[in-house]
Amino acid sequence: MPNAAPPSFSIKLRILHGEVFAFGPGKAALLDAIGRLASISAAGREMGLSYSKTRRLVDEMNASFRTPLVETSRGGSERGGATVTPTGRRVLDTFRAMEAQAMEAARGGFRRLARDLAAPEPPGE
Repeated sequence: MPNAAPPSFSIKLRILHGEVFAFGPGKAALLDAIGRLASISAAGREMGLSYSKTRRLVDEMNASFRTPLVETSRGGSERGGATVTPTGRRVLDTFRAMEAQAMEAARGGFRRLARDLAAPEPPGE
């Protein structure tokens, strides 16, 4: 089947803090967007999230760590905004490193498992 996509795998890490997902792929993407855009609302819009959902995710992150990952300043588009704190940058960098390590650790096992996967069905059959 030359057109069939080769097998692949993914790993989704989530950091739990009590009943809350303190950090995971979605919050990492949000933190990255806030760092680039310097705005919680702009980051949420870029990700297709409502402001209330975006704000809730930021509040969950901030409450889950000893120091905030995001700091905000009031003032609207002229003076307001958001910044990722040094703790936030450290958490994001550490999480990305954990993701890379997990993928590398699983790669050999996946190669062995992939040999036993059935061939995918061709489209339309």
